Amino acid sequence: MSADLAPAPKPHHAGHRERLRDRARGAGLTHLPDYELLELFLFRSQPQGDVKPIAKALLARFGSLAAVLAASVEDLVTVKAEDSRGKPKGVGAETALDLAALHEVARRVTKEEANKRTVISSWTALLAYVRLSLQHEPREQFRVLYLDNRNQLILDEIQNRGTVDHAPVYPREVVRRALELSAKSMIIVHNHPSGDPTPSRPDIEMTRQVIEAARALELSVHDHLIVGRDGVASFKQLGLM
Repeated sequence: MSADLAPAPKPHHAGHRERLRDRARGAGLTHLPDYELLELFLFRSQPQGDVKPIAKALLARFGSLAAVLAASVEDLVTVKAEDSRGKPKGVGAETALDLAALHEVARRVTKEEANKRTVISSWTALLAYVRLSLQHEPREQFRVLYLDNRNQLILDEIQNRGTVDHAPVYPREVVRRALELSAKSMIIVHNHPSGDPTPSRPDIEMTRQVIEAARALELSVHDHLIVGRDGVASFKQLGLM
């Protein structure tokens, strides 16, 4: 056979998808590193080509699997990588939407878990829920978990979105909304995009104002949780309320 008629060499990733699926079926998903778990998901939104560079580029850009899933569609579509032939390959709008949908599924599952139990006694479920919702948010969010007289979650409401270091809070609005929902108590939650959940002086003052406004109407504030990449700070555990 002449060199001109010789078959073109197969790309290095040929058969990779089936090999990865076989390993996942054999050893289980828990044994896969983050980039391969991400690859398995990307296979569905990108049915052809090598997605390993995209998976690794996503993790490099956002820092962790959790941060990839929490990223906005607008940020996800900016991620690009070179495929096996050295050509640029982007995440694409469909893949970005799929990843955002996966994050929303995970958020709702943890919310269901929190809803099934009394929120105050289910500390683990509560922490898992607030961390998934806020740990990788790039801007501050101020949220309130409104509870009924059995401490069951009525509503998790985003009261305000802010900048990278500030979200405006209006204590009277927090309390007014509690009355509308017939809530008996609440848990305040917000995030620190800097990563450090340590309460600031404005955080402490704002919490005091909300507690005073709630007390006047016989409403309880169980806690104020600040979520950062480094963990979750509880005002009650810190002795700040």
